[in-house]
Amino acid sequence: MDYPNTVIHSDARIAPGVTIGPFTTIAGNVEIGEGTQIGSNVTILDGARIGANCKIFPGAVIAGVPQDLKFKGEETLAIIGDNTTLRECVTVNRGTASKGQTVVGNNCLIMAYSHVAHDCTLGNNIIISNATQLAGEVIIDDFAVIGGGTLVHQFSRLGAHIMVQGGALINKDIPPFVMAAREPISYTGVNSVGLRRRGFTSEQVDEILSIYRDLYMSKLNVTEALAKIEAEHPVTPIRNSIIDFIRSSERGILRCGV
Repeated sequence: MDYPNTVIHSDARIAPGVTIGPFTTIAGNVEIGEGTQIGSNVTILDGARIGANCKIFPGAVIAGVPQDLKFKGEETLAIIGDNTTLRECVTVNRGTASKGQTVVGNNCLIMAYSHVAHDCTLGNNIIISNATQLAGEVIIDDFAVIGGGTLVHQFSRLGAHIMVQGGALINKDIPPFVMAAREPISYTGVNSVGLRRRGFTSEQVDEILSIYRDLYMSKLNVTEALAKIEAEHPVTPIRNSIIDFIRSSERGILRCGV
């Protein structure tokens, strides 16, 4: 249905099957994939690249200019993957010269009033609950689940398959496969239920539990614990992903709260 109060720039590239609600504005340097549904009062600005079969709810703003004083008007992107849902009043800013783009992957659910700042990189199958606020250049890996009202400090990284308590204040990196809660944010166990739901075997879950016991329960510092893990645990993709994440952490990982 065409609405007379919807404004679509003639240069916008909109694929077949896209539906657009009333009072929505779409700028010229925009691409929207097949089958995407765009609600009313949505604003899609220059630099937006939206995949196929997305659902964008009323009040969302995609590709707003970054809230970064270093931004000088450079041409950058805000990329939304296929089958992703942005609920009411979600904001996704485009990138800066730092990375050139903000990315939200495929099959993500970003709930109402959440903010994804400049140069963030979100993987696939991520759930971000209501009113979560991501500062600039945050990285979130696949299958992470973030509770509502969470605040994430800039440059933080959140690992794959994690679950974070609502209302968390995150200023440390969160390694993959864990649950994080309390104040200050802390390791509170392995996300065993979520892992099993996603097809991890009991043996794989036990491996993850054993590695994190050595990291958090052995009373060793991080360097000593990593040496123990490397010496005593068989080489597997899971073991390597945990070690690589921790070694690459620039902010340091969250502490143990168990």
